[in-house]
Amino acid sequence: MSLQQTVPGTEDLKDSTGTEVPARQRLRAGGFWRFIRKNPSGVLGMILVGTVVICAVFAPWIAPYNPTEASLGERLADPIFADETGESRYLLGGDPLGRDLLSRIIYGARISLQVGIFGVLIAAVLGTILGLIAGYVGKWFDDFIMRAADVQLAFPFILFAIIIMSVLGGGIWVIVVLLGITYWVGFARIVRGQVVALKQLEYVEAAKASGSTGLRIVLRHIFPNVFSSVLVLATLFTAEFILLEASLTFLGLGVDPTIPSWGGMLSDSRNYIDSAWWTAVFPGVAIMLTVLGFNLLGDWLRDRLDPNIKA
Repeated sequence: MSLQQTVPGTEDLKDSTGTEVPARQRLRAGGFWRFIRKNPSGVLGMILVGTVVICAVFAPWIAPYNPTEASLGERLADPIFADETGESRYLLGGDPLGRDLLSRIIYGARISLQVGIFGVLIAAVLGTILGLIAGYVGKWFDDFIMRAADVQLAFPFILFAIIIMSVLGGGIWVIVVLLGITYWVGFARIVRGQVVALKQLEYVEAAKASGSTGLRIVLRHIFPNVFSSVLVLATLFTAEFILLEASLTFLGLGVDPTIPSWGGMLSDSRNYIDSAWWTAVFPGVAIMLTVLGFNLLGDWLRDRLDPNIKA
C-alpha cells in the first residue's frame, strides 16, 4: 500500500460556492498579493503610468467630447460635483473657450508621453554610445567627450531652449530633439563611469586574452551590465522631460496652442484661477500624478536591479 504525500498548501480547496480552486491558481494569487505588499510604491507607479498610457493610446474612445470643440454656453462651466444648478455636462468643468477639460486632459497625455518617451530614447541612445566608447577607449576621446559634457551642463537648458526655438520655432518634435541632444550628458556620464570600472574586471581581461574584438567585448560583456542603470535613468528622465515640456508650453515656446497639452491648459488658466480654479488644478494634478508615477517606477526599478541594494 503506497501513501501519496501532499505538501501543505498545495492541495485543492473549495471556495464559498463549493467549487474546487486548483492549488496552482491559489499559489499564483498568493504570489500576486505578496508582490503588492512588498512593492507598494512600485505597484502605485505602475498603476499611474499605466493609466496615462491607456489614456494616451485610447484617447479617441475614452474622451467623452471632442477636445477642440468650443461651446460658449459651457465657457468656464463648473465641474459636475460643484455645479449647484445641475446644468453642467462636463465632469471636470469647461475651459475658457467652453471645451471639455476632461477630454483635453486625456488627449494631453499623448503629448506628454511622446515628448517623454522619444526624447529619452534619443538621449539614451546617444549618451549610451558615447559613454561606452569614452569609457572603453579612454585617452583623448574620453577627455573630449567629458569636456563636451561639462560645457553642456554649464549651459542653462531654458536659455538654450529659448534661443533654439526663437530660431526654429516651437513644435513637439523640436522639443523632443532639443531634450535629446541636451540630456545625453546624464547617460554618458553614468555609462562611462561604470565602463571604466567594468573593463578592469577579470572576465573582461579574459575576453581580451581570448582574442575578442573591442566591439564584441563592449556589446556582449559590458553593455548588459550597464543596461539596468540606463533603464532606471531613462524612467526618471521621462518624468523630467514631461515637466520641461509643460514648462516650455506654459511659456509659449512649446506645443502649438491648438493641440491639447497640459502645459497649454495651465497657460490658458492663468487669468481664471480665482473664478475657475478647476482650469488650473486638474491639469496640474495630471502632471503631478504622471511625474510621480514615473519617479516611483524608476525608484522601484533601481531597487530591483541594483545588486548593491538589499530588499
